[in-house]
Amino acid sequence: MGCVQSFRDLCDRPKNTNVRISLPLVCFVWEIAMVILFGFFIRYDEESDVHWQEFRREHNVTSDIENDFYFRYPSFQDVHVMIFVGFGFLMTFLKRYSFGAVGFNFLIAAFGIQWALLVQGWFSSLDYADGKIKIGVENLINADFCVAGCLIAYGALLGKVSPVQLLVLTLFGITLYSIEEYIILFVIHARDAGGSMVIHTFGAYYGLTISWMLYRPNLGQSSRLQCSVYQSDMFAMIGTLFLWMFWPSFNSAVSDHGDGQHRAAINTYLSLASTVLTSVALSSLFQKHGKLDMVHIQNATLAGGVAVGTAAEFMLMPYGSLIVGFICGIVSTLGYIFLTPFLEKHLKIQDTCGIHNLHAMPGVIGGIVGAITAASATESVYGREGLINTFDFKGNFKDVVPSIQGGLQAAGLCVALIFGIGGGILVGCILRLPIWGDPEDDNCFDDHAYWELPEDEESIGPVLEYNNHPIRNKNVAETNFTEQT
Repeated sequence: MGCVQSFRDLCDRPKNTNVRISLPLVCFVWEIAMVILFGFFIRYDEESDVHWQEFRREHNVTSDIENDFYFRYPSFQDVHVMIFVGFGFLMTFLKRYSFGAVGFNFLIAAFGIQWALLVQGWFSSLDYADGKIKIGVENLINADFCVAGCLIAYGALLGKVSPVQLLVLTLFGITLYSIEEYIILFVIHARDAGGSMVIHTFGAYYGLTISWMLYRPNLGQSSRLQCSVYQSDMFAMIGTLFLWMFWPSFNSAVSDHGDGQHRAAINTYLSLASTVLTSVALSSLFQKHGKLDMVHIQNATLAGGVAVGTAAEFMLMPYGSLIVGFICGIVSTLGYIFLTPFLEKHLKIQDTCGIHNLHAMPGVIGGIVGAITAASATESVYGREGLINTFDFKGNFKDVVPSIQGGLQAAGLCVALIFGIGGGILVGCILRLPIWGDPEDDNCFDDHAYWELPEDEESIGPVLEYNNHPIRNKNVAETNFTEQT
């Protein structure tokens, strides 16, 4: 008990947002470490190496167009845009935290893709003949996927943590992600093309658990900054549209060439379209005078892309994709209306971006849909070769049948939850230490703590507030709007 009390006393020490030493030190040391580790381990794979022409002759490859680059690079670019532009701008809704939203998103992703190439490579791309990790364009896509889990977690902590804390979160998050991905995809042999379980469920519960560990009882002191202005919500909507447009590429990027990749894009496309209508319907139904809430339009409209991810390459059927999107639009929108305030009030989880509604619940739904769809697969629908190709019933798993595969899918979902929650508790304990330069409760959600701002922003007066993401402040915002107009 004495040790616990000493730890709490240490965590409650006054905070100092000066990261002039810690941030450069972490960035320089970790980047030098990346250079050294890449020098020891990372090499080009056979399709990106200069010996490609020899490889072509030895394997009777007739044309350069058969290089995987030409199949994967368009999808890689789409996913890359989602990571750096989509996620970044989606989080610019706070009126005084746009620099932090986009800039720290950039920082997390830039470090994360380097560390992910190494850690994922040690698990899945290591050539035991020479001890080197061989990377190509598919590895770049998987590294972006890995980073997406950390960016999802960042959404729950937006405005409340320092850049040094975010780098620590990313270091541990990438490592945990790579381990749970390996267990789910290669040990358990679950299929998860769009990452409903591996990316979204893990990333969301990782971030939510860390937020729970870093609970700030006096965060209300920053309530004046937890709201939007017209311009900030427009910028956030840019992120929404980029994510919405490119999500079919996200869910199909690493699927098998041919029908699996084609089907994944179609299923995601339809699920997203369905989600928009139900999100708009629920938003209008629960707002005064039927007006739409921009929070719901920015976020809940993307939930269908999350939920269809696991089953994206299965024979979900077009109408099934519409059903998944329909359900997720309802669940996600109701989550923003009812669950977000409930989580904060009763479970002490301060979820800035509402990732529980956009990623956690849809991710779990996606895992359940994937398990049901896999378990109900039949040879009459897939054909014998279709079953083998879709579920990879080869090698050690050649005797697996669809009913067993459904159980494996459910097991994969459990692993994602365990790693997300357990990892969040571990990393949350580390991030509670008062050495990372995180802001005081009354200084959260403000770029001023970590960014040099233009002079007109430094001395800016009151701005028109019309919408708050934390539901508890919404009535205050409406009162402010009425008084100022």
